[in-house]
Amino acid sequence: MNRTAAEPPSFVSRQVTEARRFYLNLNPPPGPKLTVVCGGWEACAPDFRVERTDFPFFCLEFVTGGTGTLTLAGKQWPLARGAVFSYGPGRAHRIESNPADPLRKYFLDFTGREGIGLLRAASLAPGACRLAGNPEEVEQAFESLLETGRRAGPQAARIAALQAEVLLLTLGESVVTDSSHEQSFQTYLKCRACIEERFLEFTTAAQVAAACHLSPAYLSRLFARHGHESPYHALLRCRMRHAAALLDAGQMIVREVAEALGLDPFHFSRVFKRVHGVSPAEFLKRRA
Repeated sequence: MNRTAAEPPSFVSRQVTEARRFYLNLNPPPGPKLTVVCGGWEACAPDFRVERTDFPFFCLEFVTGGTGTLTLAGKQWPLARGAVFSYGPGRAHRIESNPADPLRKYFLDFTGREGIGLLRAASLAPGACRLAGNPEEVEQAFESLLETGRRAGPQAARIAALQAEVLLLTLGESVVTDSSHEQSFQTYLKCRACIEERFLEFTTAAQVAAACHLSPAYLSRLFARHGHESPYHALLRCRMRHAAALLDAGQMIVREVAEALGLDPFHFSRVFKRVHGVSPAEFLKRRA
């Protein structure tokens, strides 16, 4: 049974703005063999919130972008690119997206004792959440699996099972054994969350560092180690995304938005174009 469209099953969230999914076997046989049920990629809606007390299959999720929070096995985890977690039957969980920076993530649902064994070998037994040390490789493995599932060829189920095994083995190789690395990653996620939630309070990275009780130099090292941008650029991106939302609402002119952000109009226009690729005036023209 393969579906790529139509109405998704009840256990798949509808709170998304975009999705690419596949369904191979929604009624898999019990047993040891790893069997892929379904999988996909989702761009979560700003109000995305999933709370379940149970789940019919083993599920692996991998965050490729955005931020959010996960409550799993009695613990709360910050979510950002590179976070990977799993749950399954009897594992209550809650996943929430940051409205200002909605989550983007892959998921894979499967059954079989082979699959649970591979999860455990990857330090991802149901109820676990950790950082993937090689996010680009993991993302590529998910994408290959998604392509196979959506192609729906006669051997799709068999190929998908093999690719799921490769994915889990890839995650096994990405286990971060350095506790200091894991601790610094959690600190990085907290700093990112601080920027996402309080960006209107800050105009410099030094102010962010002070709010996070860190030195500016250490904050920069955290973002260099775990992120794809400097803390200052992360701050600018949040502020200019807010500026775009204000302009898009049509209630304020460019000068008023610049003043609301504490910038002179000329500097505001330069920063806006650096982040969005177009000037505020061009943004308004395209909106019109």
